[in-house]
Amino acid sequence: MLELANAVRVLQDRSQPVRYEVWRRRARARLPPQARLALGLIPPRGWTPTFLARGQPGSPQDLLEQIRSTSPQEIRQTLAGLAEHQPLPSWSRQLGDDPRVLQQLADSMHVLHATVLGPYWPSVTTSLAADRAVRMREMLDGGVERLLTGLYPPRVRWRSPTLEVAMASGIEGDLRLEGRGLLLVPSLFGSQSPVIDPDAEPQPLLTYPVDFGATSTPLTPFSEVSVSRNASAALTALLGRTRAAVLHAIATHPGCNTAELAGVLGIGPSGASQHATVLRQAGLVTTLRHRNNAVHTPTSAGLNLLMQGT
Repeated sequence: MLELANAVRVLQDRSQPVRYEVWRRRARARLPPQARLALGLIPPRGWTPTFLARGQPGSPQDLLEQIRSTSPQEIRQTLAGLAEHQPLPSWSRQLGDDPRVLQQLADSMHVLHATVLGPYWPSVTTSLAADRAVRMREMLDGGVERLLTGLYPPRVRWRSPTLEVAMASGIEGDLRLEGRGLLLVPSLFGSQSPVIDPDAEPQPLLTYPVDFGATSTPLTPFSEVSVSRNASAALTALLGRTRAAVLHAIATHPGCNTAELAGVLGIGPSGASQHATVLRQAGLVTTLRHRNNAVHTPTSAGLNLLMQGT
């Protein structure tokens, strides 16, 4: 739901980076009228009601059901707080009093998800996995301090023992974790600035933009992934035990660099690099540059292929 809210903002804000333009055109062309209700509560700039964008994991169906079961009291309190900072659509006054309006809003969120995010979810998860591989290597190489220092330097600064976050809203304040920890949530569509949710359960969370130097996965609808001409040619070249072993090694060692991959397989680095290149061209792995290393992670298509072969 957090990623959906970020995607909806990008959909409405044409000042966002051009990397989203093809996705934006496709999504807007397919957006049905039922989606407009939810669009009114997720402005291109501003706050989204927390009951529409909770930080919990879960299937879209489960999370949409949570929206439908939001208590009237929570709705009224949330909207009252938002009204102090930004205008709200007039119909939103009925949300806390008329259950039918809440059901219509949840249905609108379902339509939004099915149009702007669901078809692209494999591309999104591949990019998030690539970002997590970068963060994992930061932790291995330099511990928590290096991880936080490199998280998003324009707006996130680690000045021990404080993590300073400059949000687009400009709101200032102190958040004391008091032993709860901080959940780091990468976002493909949260490209402008990090966002803190201090009230998330079971711990506060920080949403930050993925490392776009670390991911080159295009936003491609799932239905088009399997018919890509480039992928078809590369998949033909993929056949063979060695490359299947390479794919399995990357899946079981996500975030490994080329030297580590070669060590796992017992082959030379040049051979490991060559096989990883074919897998990348087939859309089965993502390779990114991190410092002086090429780091490999499996895509959702690669994982699905492995699961079908077991």
